[in-house]
Amino acid sequence: MIANIVKPGHKTRGVLNYLYGPGRANEHTDPHLIASWDGFAPDPGRDSEATLAQLTTALDLRVKQARDKAPKEHVWHCSVRAAPEDRALSDEEWATVARRVLNAAGIVPDGDPDACRWVAVRHAEDHIHIVATKVRGDLRPARNWNDFLRADKELVAIEKEYGLRQVPRGDRTAAKRPTRAEQEKARRTGNARTSREHLRTIVRTAVSAATTAAEVFRIIEGTGALVDVQYFPSGDVRGYKVALSDDTNAQGEPVWFSGSTLAPDLSYPKIAERLTATETKLTEQTGATAWRRFAIAVDQTPHHLAHDEDEAGQAHITVLAEALDALPLVAPAGLRPQLVQAATVFERAARSRIPAQHQQAQATRCAVKAVLREPAPQDGALLSIVLDALLLAVIAAQHWHRTRQHHQQAEAARQTVTHLRTAYRATASEPLTTLRQRGERLTETLRRRHENTLRRALPELAEQILAEPGWPSLAATLARAEAIGHKPTALLTEATARRQTDTATSLSEVLTWRLHRLADLTAGTTSSAPTSPSVAHRPINTRLQRRTR
Repeated sequence: MIANIVKPGHKTRGVLNYLYGPGRANEHTDPHLIASWDGFAPDPGRDSEATLAQLTTALDLRVKQARDKAPKEHVWHCSVRAAPEDRALSDEEWATVARRVLNAAGIVPDGDPDACRWVAVRHAEDHIHIVATKVRGDLRPARNWNDFLRADKELVAIEKEYGLRQVPRGDRTAAKRPTRAEQEKARRTGNARTSREHLRTIVRTAVSAATTAAEVFRIIEGTGALVDVQYFPSGDVRGYKVALSDDTNAQGEPVWFSGSTLAPDLSYPKIAERLTATETKLTEQTGATAWRRFAIAVDQTPHHLAHDEDEAGQAHITVLAEALDALPLVAPAGLRPQLVQAATVFERAARSRIPAQHQQAQATRCAVKAVLREPAPQDGALLSIVLDALLLAVIAAQHWHRTRQHHQQAEAARQTVTHLRTAYRATASEPLTTLRQRGERLTETLRRRHENTLRRALPELAEQILAEPGWPSLAATLARAEAIGHKPTALLTEATARRQTDTATSLSEVLTWRLHRLADLTAGTTSSAPTSPSVAHRPINTRLQRRTR
């Protein structure tokens, strides 16, 4: 059950016209009063002799009496909606909900004879509207400070008492939702997303790819979006705002959005904080490809989330979001829809009230930016290794958020897993088939030796792994690692000691890709990738307009 308290207004009659009217798409059915301040308010919905004018006059009585002492925006309007899967509540139950919300919000404290006048109107099965005028009987304004949080807390109790779905609560770090006007404009213009949502994706992707603020702005401009950078007199950047070139207001001017209105972590100071932490030169080499370094860095994320301080853990989740934002730029075309969905959903999981120590995730952030400067892997196994590491990292992020009561973030991570798993399955099918066929061709002597190796290294998990369809792939991987000089027992021990396995749906697959990461076995695993890779993204060197407003 969720509440939505809209911005206070000054037209009581206007709100009532909407509540008792047909709705924007004739969706209102049987609008009627279910409760009021004294139980005797006129109901224009079911009483043929009652009028909207009468109800408006009754609600506004104290506003008129208070004259210039009344709040300029005196109309308090709150809708309360049940979840789609909840049972239908009766009018009496909804009336009780309305009274409890009003009490919690401070509009109508229990037992207060001077409380504000209010009505609750129902015109649908799943929600009600509460309208109050914010002048008390003693002609003082209502004391409804922090009303949303207090009302929301009451709804949590109501959900439990009524046996309704317990909706995940937020911590006020979510990105601002598009307004109704923005949504309607998107529908009129035939766009699937609002300008706010489109720009949020553009900026997040630019931040994931760039190493400097100037590069962020160049990448944004390279997409065709407009960028307006504001500067202090010293020449330092003060902030920025962005707009879509084809999104204008009634005067034909661009509709601008500042970074902070797109998402809390997209304000200029927040972006600069992340970029400052990226000091390692991307040209430094460790003998491994950028994609392998990327996979290894992401593979460390579950360990960091399990053992590091919360501030470091939040930093690694922030970088994980950047990795998901960046991957669609270089992924094969067939995978992009699922990867874009994964990045979009995980955006909500990227932030919490815990401040991030971005320096703690510097190595992973540099690895993310490095892969954007190399061609995408044509080896399906390498891409599978990357997706497997990302999948396990997001599962770890889900657990991290859940244990800290970050309900919305945990739910976002859970949904992200679904999209990543779809992309992983599409990518891993071919290389796993190749590995399985190699495993099935192993000699009986070699196969038995690796079975015994598995039992020695992982006695508690061995029988489960041997029974999985993926065991032949793991056996082939062990054989190849041994052939190039690695010790299979040591590899298996390291693979399970450093990472959790209890969240894996297939232990054999998880270990197969971990061994590939540890022993660098990707070369030659498959002969071709599942789909044609895209050209690696390169920042667009468009001229950064230096404008002040």
